[in-house]
Amino acid sequence: MRTGSAHWQTAILHRLVVIGLMLLCCTPSAWSENFSEYRLKAAFLYNFAVFTAWPPEVGSVLNLCVFGDDPFGAEIDGINGKTIGARKLAVQHKTNLGSLKGCHIVFVPATDIGQLPRLLDTLRDMPVLTVTESPSAVHQGAALNMTIVQGQVTFEANLVAARRAHLMLSSKMLRLATEVIQ
Repeated sequence: MRTGSAHWQTAILHRLVVIGLMLLCCTPSAWSENFSEYRLKAAFLYNFAVFTAWPPEVGSVLNLCVFGDDPFGAEIDGINGKTIGARKLAVQHKTNLGSLKGCHIVFVPATDIGQLPRLLDTLRDMPVLTVTESPSAVHQGAALNMTIVQGQVTFEANLVAARRAHLMLSSKMLRLATEVIQ
């Protein structure tokens, strides 16, 4: 009989395999046939939520907020309502900094990266995972940054930023990162 910890580890391992397969199989030609860039990025956002330890005060709903211009379109709808442990993921669209209260994951598209310093200041000390898609954004304070390298979605992590937000990123997820800022 499996213990709760062993079951949890098996579930994480399963999700890591899925991420790994996504990284291996998703060349630009595969994207055009099966997956768009933003469908893959939406899947990564879901997995980032799965592999983050959330503080209890977050509650039963994880609000994933796409800030500013929405590059996902309908691609993000596939993760709306999915469960993460005992929590449900709710996708929301936000266009101004004042509307970010209640967000737990904030995705900042490349078109709105100029807002990142103010956004990070607005969210300071809140349990919010900031995810971007702009070069060097993790060096500016984002917790995670997705990039396209040789036709594959990769990501970088900033553990200092995650800790500042009172979040713990799974070491299993971090093994897949191309860069980890300690």
